[in-house]
Amino acid sequence: MKNWCAGLASAVLLVAIWQAVLALTAWPKFILPGPVSVAETIWESRVLLIEHALYTIAEVLIGLVLGAVLGGLSAIGLAASPIARVLVRPMLVFSQAIPVFALAPILTLWLGYGLGSKIAMALIIIYFPVTSSFFDALMRTNPEWLGLARVMGVKGWRVMWHIRIPAALPGFASGLRLAAVYAPIGAIIGEWVGASKGLGYLMLLANGRAKTDLMFAALIVLAIFTLVLHASVNRLANRYFERI
Repeated sequence: MKNWCAGLASAVLLVAIWQAVLALTAWPKFILPGPVSVAETIWESRVLLIEHALYTIAEVLIGLVLGAVLGGLSAIGLAASPIARVLVRPMLVFSQAIPVFALAPILTLWLGYGLGSKIAMALIIIYFPVTSSFFDALMRTNPEWLGLARVMGVKGWRVMWHIRIPAALPGFASGLRLAAVYAPIGAIIGEWVGASKGLGYLMLLANGRAKTDLMFAALIVLAIFTLVLHASVNRLANRYFERI
């Protein structure tokens, strides 16, 4: 309840600052529309916004699930295999040196303008945080637990499955929290490069037609979805991962 009250207070403060900037600068509506104008646009264009939002939500959720699964499996593989750590981990670090914007046109060329390229963008942008957080947690398993396992004759994947993975789940949860924030970014970047649906596409379309209020409306819908997604993932992580 306190979190919701704090969030509501922050939203009210943001709207107040927004209105104050308008009052002090007197910017025209096509540069910075007022909060009332944007709210009216959200209501009047609610059907259009919902249609495009559902497309973006599908991209984000599919990318989030795939990224979490692949990231978790990759982290386990790296933790279990010294050879993989030597050969694969540098490749993962190198992949982060490539700007995401540079990958978006390539993925669009390979996978087309549909859901595939956007899901791939969301997956790529969250894959490394999930893998890195989970891998670090797997490598920091309490040495005393591992020593006790050796004394009891537990070896190999039994140690990984019964000791290291359960102990590292809070690290996996941290990666998921980051992924919940980053996944919408990947999907929107993919839509900016090439799409026919989605909130990112709607923002570009509105910008090209000088409908700044609609562009802000799409941005606010995206921000609300991201906040809800992060809160949901955080609650899921606290319930199923942090208490193990």
